[in-house]
Amino acid sequence: MHENRFQAQDRFAAGAQFIAGELRRGTSGTSHTVVAPATGRPVHTYELAGTDDVDAAVAAARAAYPGWSRATPGERSDALHAFAAVLGERAEELVQAESLQCGKPLKLSREFDVPGTVDNAAFFAGAARHLQGSSAGEYSGDHTSYVRREPIGVVGSIAPWNYPLQMAAWKILPAVAAGNTIVLKPSELTPFTSLLFAEAATAAGLPDGVVNIVSGAGLGAGEHLVGHEDVAMTSFTGSTAIGRRVAEIATAGVKRLHLELGGKAPFVVFDDADLDAAVHGAVAGALINSGQDCTAATRAYVQRPLYDAFVAGVADLMATVQVGDPFDPATDIGPLISHAHRDRVAGFVERARGYARVVTGGEAPGGGLAPGAYYRPTLIADAPQDSEAVQAEIFGPVLVVLPFDSDDEGLRLANDTPYGLAASAWTRDVFRAGRATREIKAGCVWVNDHIPILSEMPHGGYKASGYGKDMSAYSFEEYTQIKHVMYDNTAVARKDWHRTVFGRR
Repeated sequence: MHENRFQAQDRFAAGAQFIAGELRRGTSGTSHTVVAPATGRPVHTYELAGTDDVDAAVAAARAAYPGWSRATPGERSDALHAFAAVLGERAEELVQAESLQCGKPLKLSREFDVPGTVDNAAFFAGAARHLQGSSAGEYSGDHTSYVRREPIGVVGSIAPWNYPLQMAAWKILPAVAAGNTIVLKPSELTPFTSLLFAEAATAAGLPDGVVNIVSGAGLGAGEHLVGHEDVAMTSFTGSTAIGRRVAEIATAGVKRLHLELGGKAPFVVFDDADLDAAVHGAVAGALINSGQDCTAATRAYVQRPLYDAFVAGVADLMATVQVGDPFDPATDIGPLISHAHRDRVAGFVERARGYARVVTGGEAPGGGLAPGAYYRPTLIADAPQDSEAVQAEIFGPVLVVLPFDSDDEGLRLANDTPYGLAASAWTRDVFRAGRATREIKAGCVWVNDHIPILSEMPHGGYKASGYGKDMSAYSFEEYTQIKHVMYDNTAVARKDWHRTVFGRR
């Protein structure tokens, strides 16, 4: 094992809080140990952020706001281009840190998480120059109107542990491109790459206080950040249950709120689909990041003529997936984030044995992998639609597959959960594909693929999966205020509409 490839204890010796351009120690009086999920061994112990640290970070963001919000779009764009360049230069350090704290295979960190983050920075560097409102016009005849986009203020964001680097980017980049300043709280389990990201921002020339990181627990630092009187907006990515609590706190303060919550993505295979493509897409879509992905394929609905062949094909392909040390180039999927989470996933599978068929997997590997939080790729067949394996977010390397008969039934089942983040439809028929993309209630619907995302395209959900968008120019809808400005063009003192209040025509 290579859990010490990234030397976190040395790298963050000054502390795991990044406030006003420098690393600091937390002041909560409580320490937290980051454990490598691949080995169960501790790799870094740091002092958690307390409310005083949140106050200091918000104060730094508030102090930086006037200057940053008044910077021209070109100036912000130049700073973000420099930021993208620094991230590219530091890519391998980010890869190593992400794989250590999350257990991601190097190939996933190196080919997906880190380059995607660099691309996000480059995209928002360009997008910063396109914060435009409606063009001017004389809509009333007597006035000229136009629309301004203005930053909101200090943003307080909370990111999850499954994609710490990418989620930091998704929160920070659109916010600062729009002229806001930000305080981000990563999961206390995975603070490393958020801190490295903030350090890169400072190295690129973003002013101190524009990007701040508080590494703390949700009940302390997180709730204080969301409820802080100087925080104008909250953006949260995480479970639907915690999202409801965030919404309660944020709406009590009448704050702008953006939520990207849980998912239970359907994977709908029609009887004319390319079976080989669907099998490969299902395994990749279900197992990415060890299934710890809110857009992962979790419910495969397969039209009955292909059902048995699909189940057999997925089981055979899952059996070839290499579970192992994330720093081994031969590894396909690594461990889950923690032993506690691994046990939670295992509990879903064990309970499913009472009402469904576990076709393959369904166990933690032994031998040299036993100390880690590993779980084998698992396929469950024939579970009832109303069972917890179908309805609840398992968040592990588990795919549930069910048959359907008519197209109507398949689409109805696809929509039959509280979630609506992502989905895919597999068919060679353009009309079937078109119907699926119209009728499936999800923020993203892929056709004959599952998982790819783009900086230019929005990401966000329907229903209990939340509201608002990450990435793309649409994310500026979350991070800007819209102001209508209206000029009188008549220079007439007594206007005709005044008679509705006083006087006569």
